[in-house]
Amino acid sequence: MDTAQGIILGLIQGLTEFLPISSSAHLVIVQHLLGLKEPMLLFYIILHLGTLGAVIAVFWPDLKKLWQEELLPVVEGFNSNPGFRSALCRARMTILILLATIPTGLIGYLFKKPLESLFTSPHAVGFALCLTGTLLWFTKYCKKKDGTIKTYQALLIGLAQGIAITPGISRSGTTIATGLFLGLSGELAARFSFLLSIPAILSAVSLELSSSTISTHTPFLPTLLGTLTAALMGYLALRYLLKVISHGKLYHFSYYCWLLGALALVLL
Repeated sequence: MDTAQGIILGLIQGLTEFLPISSSAHLVIVQHLLGLKEPMLLFYIILHLGTLGAVIAVFWPDLKKLWQEELLPVVEGFNSNPGFRSALCRARMTILILLATIPTGLIGYLFKKPLESLFTSPHAVGFALCLTGTLLWFTKYCKKKDGTIKTYQALLIGLAQGIAITPGISRSGTTIATGLFLGLSGELAARFSFLLSIPAILSAVSLELSSSTISTHTPFLPTLLGTLTAALMGYLALRYLLKVISHGKLYHFSYYCWLLGALALVLL
């Protein structure tokens, strides 16, 4: 992989990680078109650190609020039983994010190996893209708009995030669509989805970097430039997606998923 290829893959990762069109699908397809035969899992993992930075930048006010209003009181009240219990009761969003991470982690642990093999199969990715498109299409019929999230809703969104480790299944598309199907408002579904992505990405990166089987032959400069490109484009893409969701137009991305999925099935 040369520098230009690293930047191209970073550009694609940044644009497609947050838009509900599956970054993994695009990376697999472009890797195939560029003639890069190795799965390059370590490179993809490091790219995710770039897009993680974009999430933190966009949702910094939310993260700051969670720290000040939920996490910090828990830490400060740790040595006081009444204070600790009271702080835990107020840390609702943090607890829901942690609970939703459990099904994601279980699915990732149990099915990581078989799903990794799909990174070399453009046809499997094409089929998964078509499924993503169908899921997005049905969000146009979502009407109910709840302004709070319940425990069972958080767990189901976490389950959806776990399923989305399949290449071609969009993580953002699946989790936001699940939230909409469960009756959440678009703003809340998106906010919870992207806050939930932070522990998921950190856990996946830690797990993969600690693996003794992953290839470490990743060139430094293409990886660095690709990661910086992914961070910048991810920030812009995430801002754009939030505007689309606010207008209830998430289903518009279904057409693109169907088209790219069909092309992958027919031409690759």
